[in-house]
Amino acid sequence: MSFFYPHVSMERRLPIIDLEEDGSGGCGVSVEMSPLEKRKSMRKRLPDWFRTSLPTGDAQARFNGTKGNVVEHGLNTVCEEARCPNIHDCWGRGTATFMIAGEVCTRGCRFCAVGTVRTPPDLNPEEPGELADAVRRMGLSYAVITVVNRDDLSDGGASHYKGCIQRVSETNPEVGLELLCSDLDGNLDSLEMLLEGLPLKVFAHNVECVPRLDSVVRDPRASFEQSLKILRHAKEIRPDLMTKTSLMVGLGETDEEISEAMAMAREAGVDMITLGQYLQPSIRHLPIDRIPEPESFADWDGTARELGFRAVASGPLVRSSYRAGLLWEEAMGGEPVVTRDSTGSAVSHIFSAKIPTSAKADNP
Repeated sequence: MSFFYPHVSMERRLPIIDLEEDGSGGCGVSVEMSPLEKRKSMRKRLPDWFRTSLPTGDAQARFNGTKGNVVEHGLNTVCEEARCPNIHDCWGRGTATFMIAGEVCTRGCRFCAVGTVRTPPDLNPEEPGELADAVRRMGLSYAVITVVNRDDLSDGGASHYKGCIQRVSETNPEVGLELLCSDLDGNLDSLEMLLEGLPLKVFAHNVECVPRLDSVVRDPRASFEQSLKILRHAKEIRPDLMTKTSLMVGLGETDEEISEAMAMAREAGVDMITLGQYLQPSIRHLPIDRIPEPESFADWDGTARELGFRAVASGPLVRSSYRAGLLWEEAMGGEPVVTRDSTGSAVSHIFSAKIPTSAKADNP
């Protein structure tokens, strides 16, 4: 089988754990290392194929224009701050991701680079207007709004999230909007208040890892089960919205568990899914357990389509907001993201622009 996969180098080389480290300095001499030095010594370079590509032509011109607006107006995006490997791809298509409700989180997930505090600073009342202005200045066609957990607030931050999205929509009615939401601490009343009349195309919430790894990977207040509860209820109260989730690979799961987790998400009514390689943000975060070959991600793409997901993006460098606008178009019956061109991060065994019949089952 053949499949599409990317061919561009990353600026950063991120680590994978090597459990064979024995502390030997060579010639039988034992070397005393600090804990920090030991963790650093256990890091390897990523495979040579772990690369992405730069846009060309019109996409490059649009990226340059977006970048120019960001620099000129001092705008902040998750794309830059997280050093996303797909920034050229997404900005070249008029898509960007913004994080709201603060720069720190009340959760302490072991995979995440966002800082953790018990009591974050107060919400910025000017944020809705500032966000709307940033989307306008960047000339976007699609924006993803992601959030930090705000367990310190009675509604989990839902009213603030809603205010931000409503303001962006009022100022930029032509821009498609996607919310990558927290689990709101499982508060379904807050979820209902948030989604009532909210001008969205996609409601997303990430399950992050397979259920068995919840206690290792996620904050104790989060769980696969609670994430599915939020996604299921969102679909029940807003069937007009596409629902979306994401799984990381390389945290200690098995191939079978990935397939099982995808099946559980599909049974909960989730329409769209992305799968990508976990990359260790720092030596203080969970080490990488494995880096599957692109062929494995192409296989998972096929499994997801067989399960009936309306849109799929699977690949080592795929992130939850990867080609978000195009993924929504795929969910609405458009061409699969992975066949749009061969320069993206997603991989698949698909050759034609047609989704297999099974991928549209029970999705009119």
